[in-house]
Amino acid sequence: MYDVLIKNARVVDGAGNPWFLADVAIAGDRIVRVSRGLAGEARLVLDASGLILCPGFIDSHTHSDLRILKHPEDEAKIMQGVTSALLGQDGLSVAPVGDETLDLMKRRVSGLLGTYVTSWTWRTTAEYLTAVEAVEPATNVLMMVPHSSVRAEVVGWENRPAEPHEIDRMKALVSRSMEEGAIAFSTGLIYPPGMYAGPTEMVELLKTAGKYGGFFVVHMRNESDHVMESVREVAGYAKESGVPLHISHLKVGGRRNWGRAVELLCLIDEYRASGLDVTFDQYPYVAGSTMLDATVPPWVHEGGVGKMLLRLQDPKVRDDIRKDQAGTSGLVWENWPESCGFDRIVVTAVRSEKNRFAEGKTILDISSALGRDPTDVICDLLIEEDDAVTMAIFYGDEQDMRTIMRHSAMIVCSDGIVGGKPHPRVYGTCPRVLGRYVREEKVLTLEEAVRKMTSAPAQRLGLKDRGLIREGQFADIAAFDPATIADTATFAEPNQFPVGVKFVLVNGVLTMKDGALTGARAGKVLRR
Repeated sequence: MYDVLIKNARVVDGAGNPWFLADVAIAGDRIVRVSRGLAGEARLVLDASGLILCPGFIDSHTHSDLRILKHPEDEAKIMQGVTSALLGQDGLSVAPVGDETLDLMKRRVSGLLGTYVTSWTWRTTAEYLTAVEAVEPATNVLMMVPHSSVRAEVVGWENRPAEPHEIDRMKALVSRSMEEGAIAFSTGLIYPPGMYAGPTEMVELLKTAGKYGGFFVVHMRNESDHVMESVREVAGYAKESGVPLHISHLKVGGRRNWGRAVELLCLIDEYRASGLDVTFDQYPYVAGSTMLDATVPPWVHEGGVGKMLLRLQDPKVRDDIRKDQAGTSGLVWENWPESCGFDRIVVTAVRSEKNRFAEGKTILDISSALGRDPTDVICDLLIEEDDAVTMAIFYGDEQDMRTIMRHSAMIVCSDGIVGGKPHPRVYGTCPRVLGRYVREEKVLTLEEAVRKMTSAPAQRLGLKDRGLIREGQFADIAAFDPATIADTATFAEPNQFPVGVKFVLVNGVLTMKDGALTGARAGKVLRR
């Protein structure tokens, strides 16, 4: 007697092997048989005739740290076949956090993670993961140690190198979080306060995470004009500390950098040839999404959100920001207004009804409608929304994206930030890869695309018993119609589920069938 028996499937096992015909039997939360013509009784029989059966997709970059606590059904992931997700990205997350830094950190992450939960009942990584377990999530959840949270706890939002005793305190926080179940160390070198860290701090914290088998996940300091230098920076930290490197959402941004993907990948190949374990993830779009406050230069952020918002009220400060955004001041930073333009920066979510009109509009559109300078528009929105504004940035070139997608070290991610009119990647990432870039454009084979969403991220995350359709593996499974699977989410109407995903199991439990959630929530917190 099996719990679930899936019949007549075309199995794509996740390892990159050609598909094969098989039945898959599940007992409890594990796959127990993979073979043709399986006999025996089962409590649930699913017919997969004409469907591709593969491991559940693993989202290696997502921002559901707070949303999962209020919406544990995690429908945006389940409906596209995602069964596991990695939290704690970009060095900005919710734990560890102290009583003194709690309110500051809440404001800092509100634009990125939302305000789904206003009462943070946890302080440590262990307590946060226990809170996630308590809501019984539909997806499996993994957590990283967020650098900015650690730095804020010890150094605050000061723009200076950490003192040796402060580095020791941060190392203790990293050690505790790793011991409590975190799997890696993450940082965002364009976000305060992580952006203020020096090389010694970075290397020492990475060495600490490395003692527990952790690796380094990084949103680099620059992904446009200085992307090569940024790769060299983070590769240097990884080499000196002896930990593997994983670069978040690899890209080349800004029109003048289009065509540099080959050059960028050659550099990564050089590091891999030298013995450095480097991988990276990518979402299948030529636009990114993050907090609107990333459009103002690093010096504006010093001291935290409150001080930043006070500065933004000063006309002299706004004049200085304008010079930095125009690229005339000599400041080197991730200057999206200059490299992409205000006409390619779109507001995706605000907190208040007053500014709801801005969602889905470019900064230039808003500027023209209000008769205000684009920099003033940005400053006013940040002030009025208490910094809780997200944006999409149309930075890229399709050919560069396809070139990066084909690389063997690429892993698919969504980088999903839910709320307002979000980036369509929240709902459409995996089906977009399988529909557009496999079936229609043939950028990837079906088997390679599935590998990039299953066993490749599982290997990077250290999940030895997920990411493959093999006997003994946990039964995280997705089934889809290869002829119809597609994303339907657009930038104009992003909150739309994909089509073609037929059923999803998480830890052996049927969680979605025929485009509808079953109500089951069988996800687990996967600790190191």
